[in-house]
Amino acid sequence: MARNLDLTALRALVAVADAGGVTRAAGLLNLTQSAVSMQLKRLEDSLGLALFLRNARKLSLTPEGEQLIGFARRMLALNDEALARLTGADFEGEIRLGVPHDIVYPAIPGILKRLAAQYPRLRVNLASSFTLPLKEAFARGDMDVILTTEDRPGPEGQELSRQALVWVGAEEGAAARRSPLRLAFKDTCIFRPTAQAALDAAGVQWELAIEGESEQAAEAMVAADLAISARLRGRCPQGTVELTGLGLPDLPGLSVCLYRAPTAKGEAVEALLSELSLAYGD
Repeated sequence: MARNLDLTALRALVAVADAGGVTRAAGLLNLTQSAVSMQLKRLEDSLGLALFLRNARKLSLTPEGEQLIGFARRMLALNDEALARLTGADFEGEIRLGVPHDIVYPAIPGILKRLAAQYPRLRVNLASSFTLPLKEAFARGDMDVILTTEDRPGPEGQELSRQALVWVGAEEGAAARRSPLRLAFKDTCIFRPTAQAALDAAGVQWELAIEGESEQAAEAMVAADLAISARLRGRCPQGTVELTGLGLPDLPGLSVCLYRAPTAKGEAVEALLSELSLAYGD
């Protein structure tokens, strides 16, 4: 049957070694000298080993004690970290995260899962929208951290990577060959002016196939082969594919940018920022 080391006794061992004696260690632990001595004796008895050289003028560790104290420090550090994570106020609270809906997958679910496992008392609220409303919410103070897709980051932003913007349409569809070319974008989609400018520069006639703020409607129009749209490469909506070789003008790339509010501080925020930078960086 496996035996367990007594963490309280290990803490006494470390305190005595660091303080150089039982008296000072007892003061540090807020215990009596006899209580500390008893913990040390119990630890030695459980191991069947002498941990201190008691006949020396200064209390010192035996070779076995030196070996044990290395394990003790690591065990106590892990114990204290676990308690801090599960009960400490530093790991509580809320992070309000905003991510454009078209770059939520595949990275964000895994990031949130790992963050929840590391900080179980922390709440992360995810808002999925478009860059413009996310930046407006960030400016109002309604978001702590946001990702955006835009031409260049604003003064408060940091560019994580540069991504290719491509045309998307229904698989084996004909919408890209019709004239005027019909486009499906939500009114506030940041890709819309970029796509329209590219078509204007190429002399391609176009018209809008939908109006309003429904992204689902725009994606449905594209999947039904009634219009085309634009997305970051590798992030085509369900039922659509990247369009190539159809004479459509090339689209300029866009930056995935990271914004952090000045009030967003702490270890959990730093962990989130590190994960986002790793997932969306070059």
